[in-house]
Amino acid sequence: MLRTVAFAALTALTLPLAQPVAAQDGNLTIAYLSGPTADVPDPRIRYNGWMSNQMGVTETLMGLTTGMELYPRLAESLDQVDDTTWRVTLKEGLQFHDGSPVTAQSVIDSFGPIIDPDSEFYNPRNAGLLGIETMQAEGDLVVTFTTSEPNAAFPWILTEPGVVVLGAPSEDFPINATGPFVFLEAVADQSYTVAANPDYRDGVPAMAEVTVRAVTDPAAAALAFEAGDIDLVVNYPETDFERITAGDAQGLTVPTVQLYWLDIDATNGPMADARIRRAVSLAIDRQGIVDAALSGVGGEPAGTLYPAMMPWAADIAPTYDPAAAEALLAEAGAVKEGGQWMLDGAPLRLDIVTYSSRAALPPTAELIQAYLMAIGIDARVSIGEWGANNDAIASGAADMHLQAWGVAPSGDPAYFPGAVLASDADSNIGGYSNPELDALLAEGRQTFDFDARLAIYEQVQAIIAEDAPMIPVFHGTQVTVARAGLEGFLMHPAITYWLSPEVRWAD
Repeated sequence: MLRTVAFAALTALTLPLAQPVAAQDGNLTIAYLSGPTADVPDPRIRYNGWMSNQMGVTETLMGLTTGMELYPRLAESLDQVDDTTWRVTLKEGLQFHDGSPVTAQSVIDSFGPIIDPDSEFYNPRNAGLLGIETMQAEGDLVVTFTTSEPNAAFPWILTEPGVVVLGAPSEDFPINATGPFVFLEAVADQSYTVAANPDYRDGVPAMAEVTVRAVTDPAAAALAFEAGDIDLVVNYPETDFERITAGDAQGLTVPTVQLYWLDIDATNGPMADARIRRAVSLAIDRQGIVDAALSGVGGEPAGTLYPAMMPWAADIAPTYDPAAAEALLAEAGAVKEGGQWMLDGAPLRLDIVTYSSRAALPPTAELIQAYLMAIGIDARVSIGEWGANNDAIASGAADMHLQAWGVAPSGDPAYFPGAVLASDADSNIGGYSNPELDALLAEGRQTFDFDARLAIYEQVQAIIAEDAPMIPVFHGTQVTVARAGLEGFLMHPAITYWLSPEVRWAD
């Protein structure tokens, strides 16, 4: 039984293919909301791989087209032998930046530390998603993986930016990878710089050097762009997009798998009651938020987890119904007195926390506050740091945390609900527990048939809509502004791909 994974789209149809060109004497400076975590940020640690993948330094065995379909990247093919066995065949002639060959043993040496709890490169998130039991090289080009249990997500997890293939590091190549750009240097929390790889298999990149600078305040990034200090801003403020693109700047907008959502303390306070959670959801005018906070360009109202571009999205419309919300509050035992809802003799108050590194979050939180106050709920908003906000939810000091996550950065549906809503998940900050949902999530991870999986995740989304352990607000659109003349910059729905060899300044 040897099944080859079918790739629904060819790379050439959705991603630019490199052509041999001479590297130009061109530089590009990008502003982004975060920077590297160290001066040599190993891609396997935490989320470092996202930046190295975006900057074209590292590559994965599998990739995602702009249609969110799998394609072989460093792999030539991926074969499913049985429910727990996968065979990856590498492309011939692959080289690391130092010129050494990419082999099956290179893959094993790269993946081993990711799944080893005793390694400094251990990545518990990716280790759990992979579920690898053993790895075995068959010659120089074939690796056979066995998983500890059936794992339908396995091929998709091979696209995760942190699941990378690396060669031995050296002083000249501290991140010795395979991509079209070579890591030059980084300054922790500040900048990350790469240079064109003159030996890249698909041609020399057109851009000689690229630097990403960490600018956590979107407004500051916009000012730096107008001052000419920045060539491109990822996460440009949506409310200024129309004005800036009316001039010479070019605007790029792409729907993404990013979800802006409310994480909920489901164990303490009023939000422990599912009726109140549903009432809050019904009280939010999502289209109003998209129009006001995002100027109509930054997203689409979300009724469920996955964006419409993905086949996993259930047909659950975002619903705005203040009257139904008030009926649920009454059903939960709240009483309205003088326009204010009271619960157990005290005003019904909800504390919302969020952070400011994404331009849309603070105004969205303020609009949610306004919608709740419009029906008589006392809502308060505070701006803090992401980790501290999670601590506030976990401790019962806050009721809701408005944040942004990529719900399917690998294209697979299992990741997000498994990460934030499974009873034993590390990111289940609010303490929600539902045995029925847990069983469905386990079943979805082990089901290979597409139609059967689709039915499972439709049930998952139906439970979430009914029980409201988290509240989707909108699916984000990546808003980017670039200086006139930049060509080939890749805006991708997964937000994990930026630089290709075709990125250049027009002649």
